[in-house]
Amino acid sequence: MTDFTGRTAVITGGAGGIGGATAIVLGKRGARVLLVDRDAGALETAARRIGEAIGDPGRVHVFAADVTDEEQVKAYVSYAERELGGINAFYNNAGIEGAVATITEYPTEVFDQVMAVNVRGVFLGLKHVLPGMIARGSGSIVNTGSIAAAVGLSGSAAYGAAKHAVIGLTKMAVADLKDSGVRVNAVLPGMIDTRMLRALATEIFGDEEVGMQGLGASVPIGRVGSPFEVAEVVAFLLSDAASYVTGAGYNVEGGTLATLYNGG
Repeated sequence: MTDFTGRTAVITGGAGGIGGATAIVLGKRGARVLLVDRDAGALETAARRIGEAIGDPGRVHVFAADVTDEEQVKAYVSYAERELGGINAFYNNAGIEGAVATITEYPTEVFDQVMAVNVRGVFLGLKHVLPGMIARGSGSIVNTGSIAAAVGLSGSAAYGAAKHAVIGLTKMAVADLKDSGVRVNAVLPGMIDTRMLRALATEIFGDEEVGMQGLGASVPIGRVGSPFEVAEVVAFLLSDAASYVTGAGYNVEGGTLATLYNGG
């Protein structure tokens, strides 16, 4: 029930760590994969790596697009519908971290950038991917939230607000999709070894490796997670194995939220 043979999966933020890992997991299970990212060079590099990993470069496609630009979102959706047989699975994943600063010190222009990518981008993805799925009477979407969607984290005003909004959009989509055959869920990653986490570790601790070790030590499981550990949950939610799961937010965070305010 987690076989994606003959299906098309679109992944925004496809050149990143979690997006790329998800592409490999879905590709190894038979999916045609369309990677969407605004960095064309990074996309091509990711496509080569993913094609080699799944053993079939012909099933990996790329489309350079800015998820905050509605016309560009329409363009990647149109490409997938026209050239790849329609979108069966959509990982609405693109996001940026923004600054580390208190609300009183947070740069307004950075706040606007984070909200544009992390909220507007998710909204536009839903808006333009859903019509094709609804017309076919099937499809599954996963949005990327964060542990910052569940609690208040100091210094993360824009990122936390945006990820709370992603969970809200997930629930609103489910409310709009009654009897459509389309499911929408979210994942809430915690400390996952990505470029984003390494950048935050460096900014907070002043040293990348010291920061990564410190962040890993704060997790009850005792380490930072792998992008593939998130990808496996995303693949489950996109698959028929999760046929009765919609409107859910799946924590992939090594127990962080269970202990955050309990000495963890």
